[in-house]
Formats: sequence, structure tokens, C-alpha cells
Amino acid sequence: MIMNGNMIKRISLYVLGLFVMTVGIAFSFRSDLGSSPVSSIPYSMMHVWAIEVGFATILFHIALVILQFLILRENFKAKILLQVVAGVLFGYFTTLAVYLVSFVPKPPGLIGDFIFLGISIVVLAFGIFLYLPPHIVQLAGEGVMQAIAITYDLPFPKVKVGFDAAMVIISVVMCWIFIGNPLASVGIGTIVAAFLVGTVLEYIVKGFKKITGREVDLKQM
Repeated sequence: MIMNGNMIKRISLYVLGLFVMTVGIAFSFRSDLGSSPVSSIPYSMMHVWAIEVGFATILFHIALVILQFLILRENFKAKILLQVVAGVLFGYFTTLAVYLVSFVPKPPGLIGDFIFLGISIVVLAFGIFLYLPPHIVQLAGEGVMQAIAITYDLPFPKVKVGFDAAMVIISVVMCWIFIGNPLASVGIGTIVAAFLVGTVLEYIVKGFKKITGREVDLKQM
């Protein structure tokens, strides 16, 4: 099958968006202020059960696909199962991004930590803005958020704030119960990102509309 120019553009934006997101995650690791909310639960699983973070990410994606089935029920689509495949690609990109970001010079001290945290938040939000609109296959985390947004008719950026906050809380509880250290996988940066990534995403969407006059619907599945 020969893909037309529009499909090639959509796939390119999708793959680019995934990679940009992993760059944001890599900057959150380098900030030393806690993992990003999107990776906090797999990171906690790594600490709790001593499993490789990539494998933990796959298990987490499978669990989120099941959660989408419970939320959407008769509206659950077979293509959502492809989110597991997207999660594997996301894992490979994360490894590459962590390697590349390791070469980026970091300012010393707490100032450098917060600079990298700020970069992480903006880059993560921009990656989401790039990869969702092509409507290829969303990551399972965004899939759950979209399922909630569609089912309950809520703005996607607002849902993301709540979902990220929930992941942080679950990560803290997991590490507290199983290893006695609630801050093993999260920090002040995790909490800040949980509330700001969705907010920054909302500003990006509004800014895009103001500049181009085009709406960007992040809720379509």
C-alpha cells in the first residue's frame, strides 16, 4: 500500500511527538527533582519489584489499556490495543533520549535543576501537542485521559492535570507501602510537572489557534 503525502505527514508528526516527549522525560531525570508524572509509576515499579524500567513501562501500558476498556465499554475500539506497540517504541525512544540529553551541559546547583525541570515541562507538553492530533495511536496514558475526557465531556488539558496528580499519589503510596520510602521515585519536580504540563499544553493549544486560526482537538480517538 502506497501512503499519500498526508498520511506520511501524520505519521512523521506522531513519531516526532513521541520522541519529543521522551526528551522531556530525559530532562526530568537530569533535573534530579523527581521523575516526570508520566513515568513515575513505572519508575516506582522498578524500585518496588526490582524490574527493568522498560519492562515496567510495558506492564503499565497494558494495565492502562484494560482501564480504558472499563471506561469506554462498548465504545472501546480494537486499535486501542496498538497502544502496547506504541509503548514499546516509546521505551526505545526513552533510552535514546536519556543518552542524548546526558551530553547537554547542566548549570550547577538548584538553579540548574529547576532550569532542566522547566525544559522538561515545556518539551513534554509540546510533544503531546505534536503526537495526539494526527490520531495514529496514542500512548496508553493519554488514551485513558482521552477516554475520561470523551466519556465525561471534560477538557483534555484539565483531565491531564488530574490524571498526572493521581499517578504521583499512586507512586508515593506504592513506594511508601512496599519499600518505606515515599519519595523514592518522585520529588518536588514531579509534583510541579503534574500540575503544569497540562496547563502549558492548554496555552500551546490556545497559542496555536491564535496564530493559525485552527482548532486542535485533543479528544478525538
